[in-house]
Amino acid sequence: MSSTEAGNPPGNYQKLRWIKRIITLVFGIIIWNLPIPWDLSPDAWHLFAIFITAIIGVLIDALSIFTASVLALVAVVLLRVLTPEKAFSGFSESFILLILAAFLVAKGVIKSGLGRRIAFLLIRRFGKSTLNLGYCIVATDTLLGPAIPSNTARSGILYPITHALALDTGSLPTPESRKKTGSYLMMTAISGHTISSALWFTGMAANPVGAGIAAQFGVNMNFGNWVLVASVPCIIALVLIPFVLYKLFPPENKYTPEAPKMARNALQEMGPMSKQEWIMGITFFGMILLWAFSPILKIDLAIVAFLGLSILILANVYTLEDIRQGAGDALETYVWFAILYMMSTALNDMGFMKTLGAQIATQISGYSWVTVYILLTVLYVLIHYLFVSQTAQLLALYAVFLQVAVNAGVPAALMAFMLSFATNYFAVITPQASSSNILFAGSGFLPSEDIYKQGAIITVLNTIIFLLATPWIMWSSSL
Repeated sequence: MSSTEAGNPPGNYQKLRWIKRIITLVFGIIIWNLPIPWDLSPDAWHLFAIFITAIIGVLIDALSIFTASVLALVAVVLLRVLTPEKAFSGFSESFILLILAAFLVAKGVIKSGLGRRIAFLLIRRFGKSTLNLGYCIVATDTLLGPAIPSNTARSGILYPITHALALDTGSLPTPESRKKTGSYLMMTAISGHTISSALWFTGMAANPVGAGIAAQFGVNMNFGNWVLVASVPCIIALVLIPFVLYKLFPPENKYTPEAPKMARNALQEMGPMSKQEWIMGITFFGMILLWAFSPILKIDLAIVAFLGLSILILANVYTLEDIRQGAGDALETYVWFAILYMMSTALNDMGFMKTLGAQIATQISGYSWVTVYILLTVLYVLIHYLFVSQTAQLLALYAVFLQVAVNAGVPAALMAFMLSFATNYFAVITPQASSSNILFAGSGFLPSEDIYKQGAIITVLNTIIFLLATPWIMWSSSL
């Protein structure tokens, strides 16, 4: 249930929602029938029309993100824009299956009691205010960044801890209770995730890919110079993000001076770790190690998550009955993300994204290099509204934007690093902007409209911070 729905009488709300749905449909029909620009194929334009209509429907709260995605899937097949095989291809993607398995493992962390124990330990030490807990979440994620080469995998570690913190500070995933602490903590987690991924060369899978493309322009990116160049803007952003959200998206329960004492008492009542907690903890730690060393061991990240899930099921930590009763949100999240990812990928394969990037680049090629640098950065960020994968956008547009920048006189290293950082820090611009958001978006604490609103604010904040840090990036990247 959305926040809008919670605040209106059911009858009035449903009437308003149907009006919004009609507006969304009319918008989609208009886009579909517009003259096709830029020599795009009809299928590419029509797929864009369906995709952008689904996004608009979510933005104006005409449809839930699940409903909009399912309707979009039906439309692309019935209108013969995509073949059924292509339309269903997203459901077999490895990293999307990783999200599903990580979601279920996270539920095991919560059910076993290990999540509560970790939450109580954090509350005992830092729990005098919700802001402190926000910083604690961001710090934990940042420290995991260099060791876990997938931001999706890290979200699987961070989510159950954040979820337990929300529950044990009195917040439930309901319209009446989620804003006590849960919505703030969840939003802080995914916002901080954008910067922990940008800080470390190994913080996100696309970072080395960008480095490989940048090398073709004579730019050297490695673990050492990456963290040096990223350090100043990332540290500033990591300090500001929890505070800005605390002011603009405030938790209802700001101060919890009694929480540390409550946590100490709760830990005493829980006593020593149970057998289930030990099994969960060892399994979880083993998954972290395998995720950390997956590039060396050449192990698929999704298989690691399913291995962990299998162990939990065999050990009765998380049972098949638990899955039947409580996995609806995991399945819902899996379905809508797979559909939107498929549509974004298809747009890219049809050349829509590259054509759009080239058209934009052409329009700004006559300006000074400073202007081109700023415009390209901002446009690269804004275009992510159309993407459901950071890596897909990087592969489609990174080289195009970098080439235009170099042609306009922008220092290659400056533009290369900025585009790489932007690929990380725009990851909260929409619920589907990164696979690392998905567990949090499906938690019940963060309605899609809240992520769109607060995600836009954090993305603007990140963009301003990194642009203001341009002198540092330009100097440090030249060393």
